Amino acid sequence: MMRVLLISGASGIGRSIASAVIDGGGEVVLAGRHRDSLDAAVAELGSGASAVTIDLGDESSIARAAATIGPVDHIVSLAADHANGPITALDASAVRNAFDAKVIGPILLAKHFSPQVRDGGSFLFFSGVAAWKPAPGLSVMATTNGAVAFLAEALAVELAPTRVNALSPGIVDSGAWDSMGAGKDALFADTARTNPARRVGQPSDIASAAMSLLTNTFVTGVTLHVDGGGRLTS
Repeated sequence: MMRVLLISGASGIGRSIASAVIDGGGEVVLAGRHRDSLDAAVAELGSGASAVTIDLGDESSIARAAATIGPVDHIVSLAADHANGPITALDASAVRNAFDAKVIGPILLAKHFSPQVRDGGSFLFFSGVAAWKPAPGLSVMATTNGAVAFLAEALAVELAPTRVNALSPGIVDSGAWDSMGAGKDALFADTARTNPARRVGQPSDIASAAMSLLTNTFVTGVTLHVDGGGRLTS
């Protein structure tokens, strides 16, 4: 039975991945900073799910979780902490938090959990289309997402034969854009008009790609772009 530690998987894309694992007969351990949302997700997912508190900005919480969770097949991190805005207005602590979530945290996950990964297992870290399509105000997002792709390559070599991959989503109707109100509709319409797939993504698109990376034991050190071709648009 596949056992997956899923960081920041209580909603949206993460929830879709969790459901895919459980539907396939596997077990999911949801992890994150906010225990209330984790427990609510576990209650909805049912008997195949459990929860543990992990803060990727706190190495001691990662070490404690590694000591208590036991062996796993895969570790998946969707964690993100945004530091968006003009470079001249960025707060240094927000920039550090962004790197903790996307870069330093995954390194520490590899440090503490690599001994726990069973034969044939893997790490999967989430990048994002901003790395290949930078825009004003998104310099930190572009940099951290780009770093994830290089980290996957480096760790694939260092942790071999444990596999390490990255997944780079594009614009996905995951709930993350709902706070934009009418702006969401405009964004999605523009995305569907301009990207080669002619639509926005759905959480199920990302979940199926993630499951492929977890289960294909001949794939390591790659970044899989699941963005409808969005990185190719001008």
